[in-house]
Amino acid sequence: MPETVDYKSLNVLLIIESCNPDWSSVPLVGYNFFREINQRVNATLVTHARNRDAIQKRGHQNVVYIEESRGIQRYFSLVGPIASKIWPLFHALTYPVYEEFNRRVYQQFKDSVVAGDYDLVHVITPMIPRYPVKLSQVCDRTPFLYGPVNGGVPFPKNFEAIARKEHSYLNFLRDLGQLLLPGYEDTYRRADKVLAGSTYTLEMLQEKFDLPSDRIHLFYENGIEQKFLDAAEDRPAHDTIELIFVGRLVPYKGADMLVDAIDQLEPEVRDRIHLTIVGDGQERSPLEQQTQQLNLTSAITFTGWVQQQETLDYYRKSDLFCFPSIREFGGAVVMEAMACGLPCIVVNNGGIGEYVTADTGFKIEPLSREHIVQEMAAHITQLVKDESLRQQMSQVATEQAKQFEWGQKALAMMDIYRGLVSPSKIPELDVTTGL
Repeated sequence: MPETVDYKSLNVLLIIESCNPDWSSVPLVGYNFFREINQRVNATLVTHARNRDAIQKRGHQNVVYIEESRGIQRYFSLVGPIASKIWPLFHALTYPVYEEFNRRVYQQFKDSVVAGDYDLVHVITPMIPRYPVKLSQVCDRTPFLYGPVNGGVPFPKNFEAIARKEHSYLNFLRDLGQLLLPGYEDTYRRADKVLAGSTYTLEMLQEKFDLPSDRIHLFYENGIEQKFLDAAEDRPAHDTIELIFVGRLVPYKGADMLVDAIDQLEPEVRDRIHLTIVGDGQERSPLEQQTQQLNLTSAITFTGWVQQQETLDYYRKSDLFCFPSIREFGGAVVMEAMACGLPCIVVNNGGIGEYVTADTGFKIEPLSREHIVQEMAAHITQLVKDESLRQQMSQVATEQAKQFEWGQKALAMMDIYRGLVSPSKIPELDVTTGL
């Protein structure tokens, strides 16, 4: 159905501190949002100067780069290497880097926002839901959209050992920061609409700030490129049932539980499967030792870190996606696997439990490590033995994943924009002529 409105006349100030097509995770997500939104509106992108080279290589115009002071550069060079592997500490110690960006954006754009030069101010990153936005203070007459933000998901009970490995004892810094950061609560109270990347985050913010339901909206931050959907139509046939895990090899991702689940399979099932673990991290050596001790080296392959295109090739060659991560905010890999037509077996804690339905895979409650291992083995067995169920889930997974394609997400974002700005800002199109 043709679009009936023209968003090109909409002037949007798009603030994406982390926006880089050459990087992964949040910077890449930020860039994908920018790329698709920029095709539909008259956007001014505001981002950190560290992203300049990558964005300019793509030929984008109307981008404002916020420079970093020498003092902050020196500060980050000192604290970055110390805290980079301990996420709660990293976010706490690097907050001054964001705060300088936040302050400089305010200084540079406050007058133009007050003057009404923009129809909408939309802040997309940082995506962690505890960063204030100073520019919101002058958005009295300009709609302010914040998000999607996602995070705050706790470790499930009975996983204290993994939580300690992930330095959860430092989470008090998060709560302390919320008390001390200037403008944190004010940002949410001023927002005309907040986008939350998971139901958990939505409910947390709604309770914390007493946000009415019409001012907060569930909008998953991750998306997929069309090439993942195309891969579902080009999957080679093979005799072995190929299982795949994709992710950083860190404690909470749970790859060790998947290895134990493979060990628990009945011999006739184990002989029919092969697992590929795609990714790298601090747990790789222990995982390889675990695999050797269980005599599973012929059943499990470790690839190490690979480029995204190569990851896509591994998805395309696989039949089942197994991802026992116990604490996942977004879980883009689950969207990618679904797009490629893979039934998914995941743990139901965080965003990934919302992507997977009874028609596309299985969700395991995080009751205990033993429960996850047993259920993982049982669901693998069921899908290996029942080819009809596997094929049915594969087809539905690809179909459901289409809503996560970046172009579709941008259209959904346009609907949100339309609900925030005056109707006079978005003219109707004549669908018979396209004008």
